[in-house]
Parts: sequence; C-alpha cells; structure tokens
Amino acid sequence: MQKEILIAGFGGQGVLFAGQVLAYAAMDTGKIVTWIPSYGPEMRGGTANCTVVIADEEIGSPLVKNPPAVIALNLPSFDKYEDMIQPGGVLVVNQSMVDRTAKRTDISTLFVPGNEIAEETGDRRLLNMVMVGALLAAFPEMNLDDVKAALKAHLPQRHQKLLPNNFAAMDKGYAHAKAQLEGVGVR
Repeated sequence: MQKEILIAGFGGQGVLFAGQVLAYAAMDTGKIVTWIPSYGPEMRGGTANCTVVIADEEIGSPLVKNPPAVIALNLPSFDKYEDMIQPGGVLVVNQSMVDRTAKRTDISTLFVPGNEIAEETGDRRLLNMVMVGALLAAFPEMNLDDVKAALKAHLPQRHQKLLPNNFAAMDKGYAHAKAQLEGVGVR
C-alpha cells in the first residue's frame, strides 16, 4: 500500500503543520513516511503546500503527480489541484474560501466550511485540524484516533493545553465530511 496526500493553501493556514501531523500519525503506527513542504518566501499570504506519502514498504520517490487525496484550503489550490487527483480520489475543499463547485465527477469532492467550523471551536487557526478531520472521513488508510494520539505525542509541552480545541476541530471536520459521504448527492 502506498497513498499520497497533498495539502495546499496559503501561508498562515497551517498547511505544513497539517501534513506533519498526518506524517507523525502514520509513522507512529509503523508506516514508512515522507513529508515534503513547499512554500514561497512570504510568511503569511504566500502559497504553501506539502505532500505526505504513506506506505507499507520503502518509498521509491517522494514526488507526487496524481495524488489520491488533496486538501485545498483556498480557491487557487482548488483550481490548481482538482485536475491532478487520481480518478476515484478525494478532494476536501475549504468551502469558506471557494466560490465554485467541482468540475470533476470521477472523484469525491467534500465541501467543508472550514473557517466557520474553526471559529465555532473558538480559534480560527484550527482550520487545518478541521480539514484533517474531514479528510480522515474519506481516507480509510488512517483513523482519527491515531492522528489525535500523534498530535498529543508530538505537540510541544507548552502547547498541550491546546489539545482539546484541536481534537474538537478534528471531530467537527470529520462529522461534517462523514455526513456528506453518507448523504445523497455528494459533490
């Protein structure tokens, strides 16, 4: 088994951290992992993306051309990566920053109001954890409990007090995406 995840957005949305959390979760459960960040020179507002490759065996190349899973946190990322996803793959979109529907019908597209859900949990910076939770609803290779355990194990002690809100954000994103997957007419 080898699965690739691409997470894209702009600086300040927690793109790289979301990828790190997924990579740690896979690594902590005995998988082989690569995590490659890519970002512009701007700290906030520039483009950022990362790829996470999870496998049972040695990974031949960490480069990803056609991932089976993408999290798009903004419209430019949605526009850029929708066409690259493998047929049958999943695209998790931050509906809060996207003003169009999906073009493709051969993938599952989950629209999640990530910004609003993050604000409901008390911190808009939790957008990344909302969207990670949403991905996990459609990505059976990883589960929510393993990702939460990895976040707890790898988050610095000074940030441990933030765990309850991070877990709540993941849970809400997961529940929102799961409801779409179980509903009729998933886009």
